[in-house]
Amino acid sequence: MNSLKLHHYTGEINKEIQITGSKSETNRLLILQQLYPNLEIDNISNSDDSKLMMNALASKDEEINIGHAGTTMRFLTSFLSIKEGSDVILTGSGRMKERPIGILVDALKTLGADISYVENEGFAPLRIKGTKLKGGKVTIDGNVSSQYISSILLIAASLENGIELEFEGAITSIPYIQMTLSLLNEVGIETSFEGQFIKISPKATIEDKKITVESDWSSASYYYSLVALSENGKITLNAYKQKSLQGDSVLSEIYKSFGVQTTFRENSITLEKIKDFKNPDNVNFDLIKAPDTAQTIAVTAFGMGIACELTGLHTLKIKETDRLVALDVELKKLGANIYVTNNSLHLQQSTEIKSDIAIDTYQDHRMAMAFAPLLLKTSIIINEAEVVSKSYPTFWEDFSNFQ
Repeated sequence: MNSLKLHHYTGEINKEIQITGSKSETNRLLILQQLYPNLEIDNISNSDDSKLMMNALASKDEEINIGHAGTTMRFLTSFLSIKEGSDVILTGSGRMKERPIGILVDALKTLGADISYVENEGFAPLRIKGTKLKGGKVTIDGNVSSQYISSILLIAASLENGIELEFEGAITSIPYIQMTLSLLNEVGIETSFEGQFIKISPKATIEDKKITVESDWSSASYYYSLVALSENGKITLNAYKQKSLQGDSVLSEIYKSFGVQTTFRENSITLEKIKDFKNPDNVNFDLIKAPDTAQTIAVTAFGMGIACELTGLHTLKIKETDRLVALDVELKKLGANIYVTNNSLHLQQSTEIKSDIAIDTYQDHRMAMAFAPLLLKTSIIINEAEVVSKSYPTFWEDFSNFQ
């Protein structure tokens, strides 16, 4: 599948869908399962990222290539540094070699990790020699990807002295840090998060435990967008909780501004377009706690003709692509009046949506899925449509009723 033509759809939007387990939760639990083998995981994500994580954890090769999987790269960096006796080169795609990892490596080195750069300072590939780390105090910039921080937290309890982590400056993406801490608590590890400090107590073993992974809220965003762009759409998504560990669950509040009401049931959510909803002239959101929703929200606003200002987006510069630049380029193709900065997006009201435009996805799964709901407004082409497998392999199959 190189490109996929989505024909303008004018039919009914009413469907029940089961989305795969969250890759964010899955990948954290897979690391914990390596450290505590009596942990059982149910509803594991079938995403490429989680498959890569499982393959990498099982690998006995001298070199592990994790492709575009940023979470896998960061979590494995810490895990392999404490895998005594191992000597591995951890590498990835061309884009992965452009994504900085020096902040995490420096933090691990302060704990005694043996990590060196194979090519360019501060970037993968990394040569990691596993050694026994005792733990202790470590300082890290709070204004970085939460994946660096979670990477250290996941191995912390397995170290003799645990970890006392101090943040320098404002802390970004707190919900993802809290997700990690909640999962640690769920397996019986003691944690505390007060002010600029996180403390993880050491724990060598845990009791038998089974954890069911909640379905992915980031993936739910595309159905929120679909219902928002519809006249009277209704979609039920299974395996969701009202009290979610995932920061992107804030979608249930954000999309009220786009006319979508969320009804929580015991194990599902129903998204329904509010009757006689009147579009606002503009919306403003600070997405510092949920940056992965930015692409979907921007496309929704464009499709509905709503002016939109999004801030708190600085981490999007180092994702699978520079997502702010990618949104700027692709929305302009469709007729949008938009400009972006290093941490914000500004979209003006628009009445025109061009037809049969080919959207480039930049090897970024979220670009492909974020633009798909526009089929309710126009015919659109998605290039490299197979990229969705990174987080949601059955996306086009689930979306097929709307084509």
